[in-house]
Amino acid sequence: MDVFERPVERLIREFMKMPTVGPKTAQRLAFFIIRQPREEVEQLCAAMAEVKETIGQCSRCFNLSEGDLCRICRNEKRDHQILCVVADFRDLAALERSGEYRGVYHVLGGLISPVDGIGPDDLTIASLVERVKSDPCREVIIATSPTINGEATALYIMKVLGSTGVKVTRIAYGIPAGGNLEYADEVTLARAMEGRREMGG
Repeated sequence: MDVFERPVERLIREFMKMPTVGPKTAQRLAFFIIRQPREEVEQLCAAMAEVKETIGQCSRCFNLSEGDLCRICRNEKRDHQILCVVADFRDLAALERSGEYRGVYHVLGGLISPVDGIGPDDLTIASLVERVKSDPCREVIIATSPTINGEATALYIMKVLGSTGVKVTRIAYGIPAGGNLEYADEVTLARAMEGRREMGG
């Protein structure tokens, strides 16, 4: 039996659809919304609607973008001959917070995971290979998390890029095995970027 009025229960159920949000957190979020002034709630709704209407993927690197190219790909001050390969937007954001990296990115859209039915064709690996072949590139840095799926993805990318002749490196220093990149602090990520090693050596 529902405890609260129907609109409140509906709001709680909607919050529970979010990652890591259980019933208690969903209730707290719902109560927070209820206590906010109407103008604040309308601003939140407008921000969510704007994101859905205007944000897509960069045609070059698959980062979040408001237009054809994301702000990083549009930035002429970045080194466009160094590509950092990440699993998703969260990892890109974590590396950007470190302040160490000044190249550009390639977002895979996930990691190879046979258990979850995710293979190389489900990711943007083919686009990465084409990008390396068509654009001047002197280094590809693989910055996937050091988990089983992250390592498998890194090895696969190294293999498919082998024929291109591009230098392929892997971040290593400071990231614990089995750890997730998005949870690492800025100093650890900066050291990992500095201490990257060439793959296949």
